[in-house]
Parts: sequence; C-alpha cells; structure tokens
Amino acid sequence: MTFRMKNHNTKTFFLLPLIILFLSLSAVSAEVYIDELGRQVNIPSCPERIVSLAPNITETLFALGLDKEIVGVTMFSDYPEAAGSKPKVGSFINISLEKVVSLSPDLIISTANGNKKETVEQLERIGLTVYVINPESFDDIFGTVLNIGRITGRENEANILVGNLQKRIKTIVSLTKNLKKPRVFFQIGIDPIVTVGRSTLHNKLIELAGGVNVFGDVTIKYPRCSMEDVIAGKPDIIIVSSMKRGGDFLRIRNKWKKWKNIPAVKDDRIYIVESDLIDHSSPRIVDGLEEIARIIHP
Repeated sequence: MTFRMKNHNTKTFFLLPLIILFLSLSAVSAEVYIDELGRQVNIPSCPERIVSLAPNITETLFALGLDKEIVGVTMFSDYPEAAGSKPKVGSFINISLEKVVSLSPDLIISTANGNKKETVEQLERIGLTVYVINPESFDDIFGTVLNIGRITGRENEANILVGNLQKRIKTIVSLTKNLKKPRVFFQIGIDPIVTVGRSTLHNKLIELAGGVNVFGDVTIKYPRCSMEDVIAGKPDIIIVSSMKRGGDFLRIRNKWKKWKNIPAVKDDRIYIVESDLIDHSSPRIVDGLEEIARIIHP
C-alpha cells in the first residue's frame, strides 16, 4: 500500500463517522428554501451550528444576534471582534473540508462571489446543508440579510435591522440632496491606477452620499486609468480604499501631491476609507455610506 493510499484511507476513516452522523440527522424537522442561485435547500428549523464561508456572511450573522450559533468562519472574518475567536475553516477561496466537517454544522452559508462552486458541491456530497447567497447590487444586500434571517429563524430581527439601515440611508440622501455634488475619484488600485465604474457598490455609495463618480459612466466595473485620465476628470475629492492588507496610504497621498493641477490635490481633499466598510456586502455597507458622506459633505 502506497503512502497516498494510506493517507486516503485515513481521511475516509476520519470522515465516515461524521457522514453517518449527518445522515442520521437528516430526519430532523427541516424546511425547504430556495437560495440566491435558485437551488432548493433543506434547512433545519432554527439551525444551531452555522459555518460562515465569507467575512460578509459572518458580519451579517453577528448583526442578527447569532453569536452562539456561529461555530466556524473564514480567515479575515475579523468583525465584530468576537468573530476573531471563532474556529477558522480556511481562506475565502480555499476551504478546508475536513475542518468544516469536524465542526458538525447543520447549516453552511456560502457566497457565489468568491467561494468555489466545487467546494459547495463537495460539501453537499458529504451530506451537509449549504445555502448560497449572491448579492450583486446595493439593494441585493438587504435582500440577503432578510434571506439569512429567514433561514436562521431570525426573520423578525432581520426585518428590524433592514428597516433601520434603510432609515439611515434615507437620512443621508435627504441631508445631501440639495447640496452641490462634488466630483469624486475613487481609487482601489495603485500600480496601475484602478478606479470604480458604473455597476459597482462604490459608485452607488458615491451617488447616495451626494457625489458624482468621475468614472461613473464607464461600463467596466473596475477600469484602469492613467494619470492623464484623472487630471481630465478634475475630481474635487480623491478617496482611496485602505487596502489594509498591503496598502500604504501615506505613500499614495504623497504621490498625488505632485499633481497640483487636480482640484482635490490643490484643496488637500485626499482621504482614506477602510476597505472593509465599502467592499463587504453586509449591513456594514451603511457605515461605509455614512463615512463617505462625511468625506464628501463634511
């Protein structure tokens, strides 16, 4: 017997009792839901052991008060602080099947925007329940919050949360609607320079916060642009995503300062915003909106 065969048998020996356990639990009361990819999923009523496969899912679960039910999260699921102490099941893209199985989840929530399709399929073949979310727009985020609330027995909490988030958005819009709309250049990439186009969360945030995206008419989601393009756009404000796992805002700011003919540079209106506030499709997106509104209309 080769080492590879021994290793395979060891994994099978490890997984078999757990698979039997999940099959034996299949008779537990469950309800049928349609996930955000149109897949039919049987989910136990009020699941008690939930594994999150993305930071935005983790944030949503905590926002719904499911702290105790969360038994596993991915790396970089670091908000709120309590998420950092939860067992890790791998990275956003590379999930450890053995680790997920060892946590005995009765519900796994995955995202189509990042998790591998084959990972979801492998988990389901083992006998685990996987619900996939797929928020593609700003409004979709609230639908996802409501869906997660529905499948976890927190529908009332989800309705209240979404209602409060929408009120906060309306407040921002009402406060800025009659103000002059500054031109905003939003930078998410350094070398080359990368910005945000029309069909992005960032563009929607800029619009709701009372600004105009310099590249808001571009159909490409994340277009590359030259310094000449930015100069021609005459932005009043430059906002830089923190890119906290590798960004150097001071260096970027100093780089912009060379271009005094850009209104934002001339008026010293170069800002940084925490990337997690604006990149995650979770309730925190409204925190990001409020932060951008404070930058655009201080």
